[in-house]
Amino acid sequence: MDSTDLQLVALLRQDARAPIAALAHKLGVSRGTVGNRIRRLEDAGVIVGYTVQLRPDTEPDRITAWMSITVEGNQTRAVVATLLGEPGVAALHDTNGRWDLLAELRAAHLAELATVLERVRLIKGIAGTETSIHLQTYKLG
Repeated sequence: MDSTDLQLVALLRQDARAPIAALAHKLGVSRGTVGNRIRRLEDAGVIVGYTVQLRPDTEPDRITAWMSITVEGNQTRAVVATLLGEPGVAALHDTNGRWDLLAELRAAHLAELATVLERVRLIKGIAGTETSIHLQTYKLG
């Protein structure tokens, strides 16, 4: 990716629905160039999809939590594969420091969150976890 691709991706992150003409104007290139670059980035797997982001307060009954996970020995690949199949895991991140992984959990209510926590803690290769429940968001983006 060159600097134009990086700028294009940054603009799409701000507004994935921005018209190609507006993107071309901001980048100082033609609409055809923007369309071709987007298609190339999609074909190369750099852009893997587009999504809608909701403000956290639009789903007041949904519970979001973050689980920090320590993995035993060389079990990371197996643990990651299992976590990716867990319906309560909305996102999974590799980290450094005290914890090996950070999982974003989502549940409809506390009982469902407790069930998700129990399933995750029983995964072979997980040595320890610490979970924090999301209470409020002060800044987005």
